[in-house]
Amino acid sequence: MSGAVLVALAAAIGNFLQGWDNATIAGSILYIKREFKLESEPTIEGLIVAMSLIGATVVTTCSGSLSDWLGRRPMLIISSLLYFLSSLVMLWSPTVYILLFARLLDGLGIGLAVTLVPLYISETAPTEIRGLLNTLPQFTGSAGMFFSYCMVFAMSLTNAPSWRLMLGVLSIPSLIYIALTLFFLPESPRWLVSKGRMLEAKKVLQRLRGREDVTGEMALLVEGLGVGGDTAIEEYIIGPANEFSNAEDPSAANEQIKLYGTAEGLSWIAKPVTGQSSIGLLSRKGSIIANQSGLVDPLVKLFGSVHEKFTETGSMRGSALFPHFGSMFSVGGNQLRNEDWDEESAAREGDDYVSDAAADDSDDNLQSPLISRQATSVDRDMAAPTQGSMRQGSLVQGEASGNTGIGGGWQLAWKWSEKDGVVKRIYLHEEGGPGSRRGSLISLPGGDVPTLTDGEIVQAAALVSQSALYNKELMHQQPVGPAMIHPSETAAKGPSWSDLFEPGVKHALIVGVGIQILQQFSGINGVLYYTPQILEQAGVGYLLSNLGLGSTSASFLISCVTTLLMLPCIAVAMRLMDISGRRTLLLTTIPVLIVALLILVVGSLVEFNSSVNAFISTLSVIVYFCCFVMGFGPIPNILCSEIFPTRIRGLCIAICALTFWICDIIVTYSLPVMLNSVGLGGVFGMYAIVCIIAWVFVFLKVPETKGMPLEVITEFFSVGAKQAEAVSGS
Repeated sequence: MSGAVLVALAAAIGNFLQGWDNATIAGSILYIKREFKLESEPTIEGLIVAMSLIGATVVTTCSGSLSDWLGRRPMLIISSLLYFLSSLVMLWSPTVYILLFARLLDGLGIGLAVTLVPLYISETAPTEIRGLLNTLPQFTGSAGMFFSYCMVFAMSLTNAPSWRLMLGVLSIPSLIYIALTLFFLPESPRWLVSKGRMLEAKKVLQRLRGREDVTGEMALLVEGLGVGGDTAIEEYIIGPANEFSNAEDPSAANEQIKLYGTAEGLSWIAKPVTGQSSIGLLSRKGSIIANQSGLVDPLVKLFGSVHEKFTETGSMRGSALFPHFGSMFSVGGNQLRNEDWDEESAAREGDDYVSDAAADDSDDNLQSPLISRQATSVDRDMAAPTQGSMRQGSLVQGEASGNTGIGGGWQLAWKWSEKDGVVKRIYLHEEGGPGSRRGSLISLPGGDVPTLTDGEIVQAAALVSQSALYNKELMHQQPVGPAMIHPSETAAKGPSWSDLFEPGVKHALIVGVGIQILQQFSGINGVLYYTPQILEQAGVGYLLSNLGLGSTSASFLISCVTTLLMLPCIAVAMRLMDISGRRTLLLTTIPVLIVALLILVVGSLVEFNSSVNAFISTLSVIVYFCCFVMGFGPIPNILCSEIFPTRIRGLCIAICALTFWICDIIVTYSLPVMLNSVGLGGVFGMYAIVCIIAWVFVFLKVPETKGMPLEVITEFFSVGAKQAEAVSGS
């Protein structure tokens, strides 16, 4: 997965530039005030700092729709160019008004980077390390702050520090970012699939995953274009076909799902578990049971129950469990016959079949099956299929169909629903409950499950909904395997505002917007921008007086040390993000933020000697920063990039980012005024109250999303939100 890691690192340079800018303006504002004589004009001072936030807010309003139209990569290229241009203008700035304009341009670049980098990383990262890679922007942002503070500190020791040079140095890393976005970053494969550019998406995935076979993930990306339908949560017992054939009632054949392998001639039967689900919170059809009352959002309990059942062992060995599921296609009851396949499909079986890829460079025509007949035919022997060349637009071309593992231990399968007359997709995951046994007697309590004596069986949870790969019109014209009309026909319609009112999307927006508001009003960006002044007011000069440093240089040095200490804390968060999870990190670190803020309040109200006060204030600020970057810093953006459906992800993330920047402007612009009116203690007291509210919100409303493919997360939001509405309405 080195390809995905390198791409995430390159994209995260945009946040390195943001962190560099934040720290540079925090240090240079002291010298800007002196040159332009702004000591008596706190409004202009605040505007210089906040102008980049205004620019970010402006560009965020259209960043989502633009990224859905042009793509993620072009917007990141534009962001890098804006960084470079603004740094040159800041280097030149002869007047305060030119400086304000340069800060506005800088804000446009920042807004695009902050909004789209987490989105881009989420859409390119493997499920198992998505949290780790999406914490990289926090790490690179803090690294940018560290290097910038080091530069500002070094310049503060000179006879005539130049704030123009401090701000203009940003142009150097900006050039590196321009080169990376132009020549190294690929387009998001999910965006490519949404536009029908299947071959490009496949090539990008192969580069990101470092393997040729990306069949399963390609199918997943197309399935992700359709979400929010009638999704049911079911449970299955999966075992060898020969084991179930002896134990099953023939009349229940329609309830079976056949899963075929391509490598060793193996096949399995998946049998739905009747009775109450062992997940505990759900019945077989996904209904939330009576004990689901309480203040905690039922959606949070739903996600929690999933993670309780999906043990570490189960989630990490999903591919080992189902190693031969390659291009699974399942039918129950009336199975598709050989003669049901169209002539073009049959032509693939011949050795003389030639792909029309060379004749037509466009891969937009998806009229043929996305899963090859060789892998799906139910009438042929289960031996490995012949390698046939697929038609242009197929998920697999010129190679045998492969694994349909989609990350995090999840598998993708399909079944034919005779009742509804459609193909339904199934997201499968082995559960870590009592049903997961190998080669032993098994009988699940509460479920009508046969007892098997030998072989291997597993218990799996499943999300079942109508497949986006199957089109009824194609079925009536030419009954073939899972297929769809050109996906860009759906994408061309663009996101609709009415989509925001779907239960799952609406619920996700409440989570995303709410956590962004609370993150900003916890005060982090206000503290970051004014750290040198806050530390100077707290008396850090006393700590470093023996070194002969002035109070300004001393505050810069403390800022260097603070940001340096943040880096290992973020590294720990990166390690834990996909193990402990997002929700756990938030619930663990926010109480530490509250304690640190309360200590700052006490330190400002109680009379200590200067050294004690400076030590307490500095230590509390360091603890606040370090815990913030472990949880409340990266996680809101990570969550917002995970919880929305593909078709409206750009629009929803733009709404969350717009909320972020508006709140950021309010906090940053109001901080100097609040420092003058209520003092340092009052400011930190208000931030502590917000952190308490934030902890309650996370506990009640924010679900755990670790180890789940993006498309599975949105399906859970859809079914969970609908069931929550049903509970509240009953």
